[in-house]
Amino acid sequence: MACDLWLVPLVDVLCHSPDNPFAEEIAVYDRALNDAGLPPVPVFAYMPGLNGDVAPVAGFDYDALHFLRRAYLLQLSGLAVTPVEGLGGDYEQLLEMFEQTAQQSHLVWHYDHAGAYVPVDFPHPLSDDALLEGGGPLGSAHGLLRELEYVAPSIGIDPANPPAAPQPPPGPTALEEPATAVPYDDSPFARERHVWLGLHAAATRSLAQGSMIIFS
Repeated sequence: MACDLWLVPLVDVLCHSPDNPFAEEIAVYDRALNDAGLPPVPVFAYMPGLNGDVAPVAGFDYDALHFLRRAYLLQLSGLAVTPVEGLGGDYEQLLEMFEQTAQQSHLVWHYDHAGAYVPVDFPHPLSDDALLEGGGPLGSAHGLLRELEYVAPSIGIDPANPPAAPQPPPGPTALEEPATAVPYDDSPFARERHVWLGLHAAATRSLAQGSMIIFS
């Protein structure tokens, strides 16, 4: 099963348009941010190179995403980060043993198939009834980037000088489709690294361009 990441430029030509397809979601995010004492989802004036078009930034399969989440929980809990060939009971056990830790993680505590990261800095994912009825907990692109940089060395990535990000999928991938085939490197953490690079590209571009990251 495939997961796509898309960037939604938070520019006025999109967000202030009466036809903005993300208006309802952004209103829910604004309420959650306000309730947490945080500023709303930022909207930026038009900048050359940004026209409001939504574009894919990365794609990977769900298992590989869970592999990376597993590595993060192991690293954060002081346990050895070991490669894995398939999802087994140890990941579920980690989620149960370190549930509070998982719920405070922007990387881990996020719906696989929906939800968003916004370029607003807050320490832990936000969650309320309206968010859970829609896309799930709301994440911070700042927080996601911090967690990616934290877990990077355990899977053989230098966060200050990461490899080039893989090419994004050419178009939307259906939920039941496999992710677009990509050549993995020869690392025992190849799948974790592929997801890390995609998420890192999304987070850095989110902060640089003022974009929202959405899962689909």
